[in-house]
Amino acid sequence: MSEEVLLETPLAAEHVALGAKMVPFAGWNMPVQYADGILAEHKHTREAVSLFDICHMGELRVKGRGSAQALDAALARGVADQKIASCRYNFLLNEKGGVIDDLIVYRISEEEFFIVVNAARRPVDFAELAKRLPRECTVSDESDRTAKLDLQGPLSAGILTELGIPEDALPAYYHFADVKIDGVDVLLSRTGYTGELGYELYFHAESAVGMWRRLLAFRDVKPAGLGARDTLRLEMGYPLYGHEMNESTTPVEAGFGAMLKLEENPRKFIGSDVLRGSKPSRVLTGLLLEGRRAAREGCAVLYGGDAVGKVASGAFAPSLERAVAMAYLPPELAGDMDAVFEVDTGRVRIPAKIEPLPFYKEGTARKKIKKT
Repeated sequence: MSEEVLLETPLAAEHVALGAKMVPFAGWNMPVQYADGILAEHKHTREAVSLFDICHMGELRVKGRGSAQALDAALARGVADQKIASCRYNFLLNEKGGVIDDLIVYRISEEEFFIVVNAARRPVDFAELAKRLPRECTVSDESDRTAKLDLQGPLSAGILTELGIPEDALPAYYHFADVKIDGVDVLLSRTGYTGELGYELYFHAESAVGMWRRLLAFRDVKPAGLGARDTLRLEMGYPLYGHEMNESTTPVEAGFGAMLKLEENPRKFIGSDVLRGSKPSRVLTGLLLEGRRAAREGCAVLYGGDAVGKVASGAFAPSLERAVAMAYLPPELAGDMDAVFEVDTGRVRIPAKIEPLPFYKEGTARKKIKKT
């Protein structure tokens, strides 16, 4: 039996040279951690600034006459009213309201959009959008020639200003700007997956090694792997596709009903009739576990000794120094702050109580950048 052939980002050799532990992820050979370990990388991101290789993500471009209106019908959140130079978290749904993918839409111009998708869903998303868009619109896959680095942490803005980007040119939260770094054209967005002040950099893949080394040359910047990325996002209650979301899960069940504005906005999109015509039978809920022992995906959540739900993601939360989990529970239990649950790991049952998301409430993601 042949082994799976993993894809590699342009930075694979850089990770190995830095002593990274490489693991398979979504068909890619990716760094899960470096020599300092996940806990140190997590802490450094919360307190300083870390650099993540996210070149495995997919990037699609949609353009053409009527593209805004076409995407408005193809995606769950509005696109036609999205302002130029803004980013918007969105969902590609199936006819039953299930999430094909969660993605971010960048509005480049009136009739051009840049869409960032999950690595494992890239071919599915491309095929689905190509099917949904009218003949006047085109969708192209730019993933192979696009590099993506995430600079995340409260010191990230300072690093960018040291690179020559004026402070007043840095984009606002969930906005982007076209900048140059050492002569390289970069789409710079104030977005991220850590809950901290941070930026995502998109540029041509041929410049990936140079940009990686340039950013790591700063004393405050350290590399971080997928392990820290996962604990950081979990502390913030951010979903991970394949865990909190899949084609059998709706964004309403995942806690994004208010974001969709289903009641106040009659806009129709694929899956909207199902979302408006039914109530969720389960709700994504934060659980604070007793102690440091983590519960993993699939662990049963018990109430009164009976299984009432399952863990979608769980881990030790370094910022809280205890274990947390996100689980799907019945709506009548999801709002009971006094309820005492148990999470069955297969070996032990860990007491747990509901904790409103995010678990970590001191993130700097929305921090205002002081203008000098």
